[in-house]
Amino acid sequence: MARFQTDFDQRGFGWWAVEVSATGEFIGFAGLDQVDDGFPFTGVEIGWRLARSAWGHGYATEAARAVLAFGFEALALPEILAVTTATNVRSQAVMRRIGMTYDPADDFDDPEVPEGPLRPSVLYRIRQDVRSA
Repeated sequence: MARFQTDFDQRGFGWWAVEVSATGEFIGFAGLDQVDDGFPFTGVEIGWRLARSAWGHGYATEAARAVLAFGFEALALPEILAVTTATNVRSQAVMRRIGMTYDPADDFDDPEVPEGPLRPSVLYRIRQDVRSA
């Protein structure tokens, strides 16, 4: 948590806690982060990690929409990226629901993941000018 707070203090963005509004239950986090060095692209990436019990309730989509709004409206980012494994169809569905687009030409092997089925990755994008059009 201290690292998350430091990121916000230094960059103006980072990760937020996600909780169920009706109960206050902590179910994960969502936010923005700089793309790590060593990737075949640069920029700011949106992400989310939710407890398995929270899947299928629309929480990831709701949180991702709030994060996009913050990135485009408060930070004036021109583009936001999202990355996941090629097999993570649930996250890819969220990316499509929030208006992100996919180009197979952007597929890559994640340099931070060892050889294996989780290394092939996909990149989704959304631009501010497309979002507001």
